[in-house]
Amino acid sequence: MRRRLINSTLAVVLVVIAVFGVSLVIVETRTISSSAQESVDSEALRLVSVVDSRTLANETINAQVLDEQIDPKRYARIAIPGRPVMEIGQKPEGTVIKGTAVGERGESVLVEESRSTVTKEVGRTLLIIGAVALLAIVSAVLLAVRQANKLASPLTDLAETAERLGSGDPRPRHKRYGVPELDRVADVLDSSADRIGRMLTAERRLAADASHQLRTPLTALSMRLEEIALTDDLDTVKEEATIALTQVERLTDVVERLLTNNRDPRTGSAVVFSLDEVVKQQLEEWRPAYRSAGRAIVRSGKTGLKAVGTPGAVAQVLAALIENSLMHGGGTVAVRTRVTGNQAVVEVTDEGPGVRPDLGARIFERTISGRNSTGIGLAVARDLAEADGGRLEMLQQQPAVFALFLSREARGRREPERTETIR
Repeated sequence: MRRRLINSTLAVVLVVIAVFGVSLVIVETRTISSSAQESVDSEALRLVSVVDSRTLANETINAQVLDEQIDPKRYARIAIPGRPVMEIGQKPEGTVIKGTAVGERGESVLVEESRSTVTKEVGRTLLIIGAVALLAIVSAVLLAVRQANKLASPLTDLAETAERLGSGDPRPRHKRYGVPELDRVADVLDSSADRIGRMLTAERRLAADASHQLRTPLTALSMRLEEIALTDDLDTVKEEATIALTQVERLTDVVERLLTNNRDPRTGSAVVFSLDEVVKQQLEEWRPAYRSAGRAIVRSGKTGLKAVGTPGAVAQVLAALIENSLMHGGGTVAVRTRVTGNQAVVEVTDEGPGVRPDLGARIFERTISGRNSTGIGLAVARDLAEADGGRLEMLQQQPAVFALFLSREARGRREPERTETIR
């Protein structure tokens, strides 16, 4: 591109110099020739007037007197009637410029000048025009090189930016070049980089969430199927199969939720549901895992609560909290339901060491974990809770107490608190 810009600019300059330079040479040549002819004619008229004036005054007319009246480079021939012809200067050789004049008494004057004088003047003029043309060409080349660099360098940068986008590096450069058209392309590339970055982030987040959210239901489902395979009791098989089907439904809901990650909570997915059923389903789902770990999970608190939300999302939040207690906590895990104001609260706590003081509220940030884990579970759980209009908080660090707050549609009839222990 640089070469094309330089060649095109140089071609334009050469055409302009050719058109105007040749015209200028022709005009200057004619001007110099005309000026030389007029000068010779003027000198002839001046000599004849001098001769006339001296003749009328009866003054002496000779070559010495007239020699002072003519240019030394010129030749003059004066003819006066009744007198010898006088010659002044040396007669030029070759082509000459002639000027003649006739006086009132018949005097004639011939002035000649060599045309080489005109040729030398034309040569000097051509030399000046050539120097100016050369200067114009050099200036044009330098300007073309500068302009080519100014245009080619941004295009190279834009090509590199596009190549980076194609290779999966969506970082915008926010670099502008002072050329409106190129800046417009840069704006479009930066906007595309932002969109691609958001898309890649969303895809990575979806992959991480899917890995985390699907791992637990699949593990629980495989354990149910193992129990079915190992038992000969038909009633146990039916019970475990029913629970497995429930887990499959939950797994399907998890997949749908992951695929519609940007859903609006106002679209009608939140409904009034029985909080007891969701808690019970989670206790049954996690029972084999806690039995394998030699630990217990208990439930206590108020029953018969109705909450507003998405049952599948609430189940995922509780699953994340229960799994977090299983992986990072210790001792018995307690799931307690209670009411505060117009909200239903589900608390999950254990007897482990709790959350380190340096983590604090950062425990809900992605990639933040108290141990060597992904740090995704609590972040996803908080997002799910907020999507349903609820909230997930850590009420206490040591031991860790996490609470899920949900809107409560109406107060149920008052029932005594009960405690259920599952080992």
